Amino acid sequence: MSEVIEQALPVPVRMDADERYTGRGVTVAFLDSGFYAHKDLTDPVNRIVAYHNIFSPKDDISALETADVASWHGMMTSVVAAGNGHLSDGFYRSIAPEAKVVLVKIGKTGRIPESNIETGLRWVFENKDKYGIRIVNISAGGDFEQSYLTNPLCQLVEAVVQSGLTVVCAVGNAGLAPGHPVLPPASAPSSIAVGGLDDQNSLDRARRGMYRSSYGPTIDGLQKPEVIAPGIWVAGPILPQTPTAVEAKLYAELDAAADEELRDIILAHESVDKDIYEARDLSVSLLRQLITIKLREGNVINEHYKFVDGTSFAAPIVSSIVACMLEANPKLRPQQVKRILIETAERVEGVEVDRQGWGVVVPRKAVEAALRLRT
Repeated sequence: MSEVIEQALPVPVRMDADERYTGRGVTVAFLDSGFYAHKDLTDPVNRIVAYHNIFSPKDDISALETADVASWHGMMTSVVAAGNGHLSDGFYRSIAPEAKVVLVKIGKTGRIPESNIETGLRWVFENKDKYGIRIVNISAGGDFEQSYLTNPLCQLVEAVVQSGLTVVCAVGNAGLAPGHPVLPPASAPSSIAVGGLDDQNSLDRARRGMYRSSYGPTIDGLQKPEVIAPGIWVAGPILPQTPTAVEAKLYAELDAAADEELRDIILAHESVDKDIYEARDLSVSLLRQLITIKLREGNVINEHYKFVDGTSFAAPIVSSIVACMLEANPKLRPQQVKRILIETAERVEGVEVDRQGWGVVVPRKAVEAALRLRT
């Protein structure tokens, strides 16, 4: 991140979401490497309705209390989509803070194989009625380019959408690399493939630009992504009980402390950050500069949240909008959802169509269009 942002704007504010709609009564399934039962999903009411681990014959929901490396990504995607901002007094909430979630673990550490995505999606397909699932969020990409006519995962996406589930996929983050293919499942025709917007964490639309998203056309000549959403400067939760969480807590505490308190706080946390401890005898002004550098380098917003980036987080923002649309009009079919998002999107000036598709999703207009179809 090349620019310093002093205050992280919540996604609903940046996107001008209609706060009357919160995803109430809608369940979103997430396929990801792992998950953690974050307080933004569990307090004051636990909205995690199911957990499934494709690697285990028995779904032990207590696994959601373990903060291992594989838990980080899925915790972020699910909270970005459905978190209520409990640890920020509601400030860093999502667009759908009352949506329920089903969490499906499809990875461990490192890259997630395409076969794992397929296994997880098939479980969702088979259990959608049991848990009332309406949306599937997939922030993971397949193995290589392949036509949807022969790719098993894309074929499964088509069947899932035909059954009534809306499938939202991240397109990936290879837009600046030589070759930038959109892989399955985002390359499936019926999926809603989401690219990344860089809005500079600002309400000024003139500042909008593109994140380094992958983009099409696909091997089949399809426009992907169809829409874009913030893919950078997104406030995401910090995984508790980790070194990152301990460091963020120290940096936030130092940043908020009075000048005369700084050295005592540093001495009390000797083992947390070597650089800060060794700088304890510097002047207050130099200590303040070092603290600011640490906050920026760690993308720390406060002790509970940090800036995250990637289309992995743009896709959940779109999933949260879809949840509000389905709250407004539960009878919407996936094809109608996709058409509304496309028709209400706003183009980013000066950006080629291949990169942005039909443009930036507009939550308020999308919900209004969903309501019109209801009547």
